[in-house]
Amino acid sequence: MSTQSSLTVGIAVPLEAEHVEAIRAVDPSITVLYEPDLLPPERFPADHSGDPSFRRSADAEERYWKLVNSADVLYGFPNESPAGFARVVAENPRLRWVHAMAAGAGGAVKASGVSREDLERVIVTTSAGVHALPLAEFAVMGILNGLKRTAELAEDQRAKNWPDLRVPTRLASGSHVVVAGLGEIGVETARLARALGMTVSGTKRTADPIDGIEEVATAERLPELLARADALVNTLPGTPFTDKLIGREVFSAMRSGTILVNVGRGTVVDEDALLEALENGSVGYACLDVFAVEPLPETSPLWEHPRVLVSPHTSALSAAENRLIAERFADNLRKFQAGEPLPHRVDPVHFY
Repeated sequence: MSTQSSLTVGIAVPLEAEHVEAIRAVDPSITVLYEPDLLPPERFPADHSGDPSFRRSADAEERYWKLVNSADVLYGFPNESPAGFARVVAENPRLRWVHAMAAGAGGAVKASGVSREDLERVIVTTSAGVHALPLAEFAVMGILNGLKRTAELAEDQRAKNWPDLRVPTRLASGSHVVVAGLGEIGVETARLARALGMTVSGTKRTADPIDGIEEVATAERLPELLARADALVNTLPGTPFTDKLIGREVFSAMRSGTILVNVGRGTVVDEDALLEALENGSVGYACLDVFAVEPLPETSPLWEHPRVLVSPHTSALSAAENRLIAERFADNLRKFQAGEPLPHRVDPVHFY
């Protein structure tokens, strides 16, 4: 941490000027380095990587790296990439803190290959929580899709088929949802689910009670929790401990027709086991925003499965995202100046 009165903050990723000014307003002693001509233009709100066709001239590239290597604190990974993070850690001895745009930035930190020693010097914080509401809304949409048979309705509509027999749908009220990962996203999902009359249980690293959650358990008890569930929502990050956590054992514990929603990381779900569960009926519908390999390969059977919704890792996006992340960063910047611990720090060992 730093208690020095004057800091230099570098804006390493695309950000609107009004949000940069909000960061400057934290403290007039802070120098904020922001050169928008060095940053790729956004193609859509909160496009942190920017236009992939953007190229800097040799002079602009030199200016960009001079900027990020002059900073004590960075807003975003350089070039929004693990390689950019690794390079700035190696080249900038004054760097102390990098704030990542993603909620699950641990994977990128791990992929950078930066040593544990360097991660003690340069702490990384994530934007976890900023995306909680849009992700929770998407998760509830997925549950409702499954309960209300929207996949079958869309298929009948495409075929201009008016079935002779009307098929009933399931009520949200009285349904039971299990949330794997009761962090900020999971708790927000639970709040919205309860507003629709659903009951909720779920998993957490420590099984401490949470208001409004019927039962909190550790991950090894996930199959037990699923015995009476109508839906399973995954919000877990991708770590060695969560890799393929939702696999054959979990699917075999489900009741027939259980809904699966994944807004965590694709590696948490064993996709081969999921396809088996879809075929044997354990999973009645799957709403997937994340996949083990992204973009999802064209050869994946998930693309064309009639009871799967494929979303291209966009469920967290909202027009308000840049403002919310900048506000989170400004709050953290005040804490950093005061020498206080920063929330949502990436664990340098487990990378979550």
